[in-house]
Amino acid sequence: MSLEEYKNKRDFSKTREPSQSKKKKESDELVYVIQRHQASHLHFDLRLEEEGVLKSWAIPKTPPQETGVRRLAVQTEDHPLGYEDFEGIIPEGEYGAGKVDTWDKGHYLSHEETPSKKVIEIRGKKLQGRYALIKLKVKDPGDKNWLFFKLKESN
Repeated sequence: MSLEEYKNKRDFSKTREPSQSKKKKESDELVYVIQRHQASHLHFDLRLEEEGVLKSWAIPKTPPQETGVRRLAVQTEDHPLGYEDFEGIIPEGEYGAGKVDTWDKGHYLSHEETPSKKVIEIRGKKLQGRYALIKLKVKDPGDKNWLFFKLKESN
């Protein structure tokens, strides 16, 4: 999903959301954030820095903090770098209208990545450890549903 899709859904004269990616800081660490988004319904937006944007998934329930808990994660449009710092109110009538605040933030390391699987190590304040994102319908390129869960720690 492209950043153009993000831009086409927003009127930047009405929302304070960033319109384009900000320049990356000097750090080589990859950005990780989960934002609590009270839109038409409460959900959590997982965002991972990849290729100069924030790849994004909407998670309908509280993100898993322990193993054994699996959450649906619906892939959404890419967001610009800098969105990880956005907090505030998206105005009524705008796409995603509602309150956005930071639920967890930090960095992550990528351990394994294919088009249908990501294994990452999250280094946040609330989430710590190895997590997986697994696409549910691998053979369907239009399917946006993934599972997000914490992996058991290896000995």
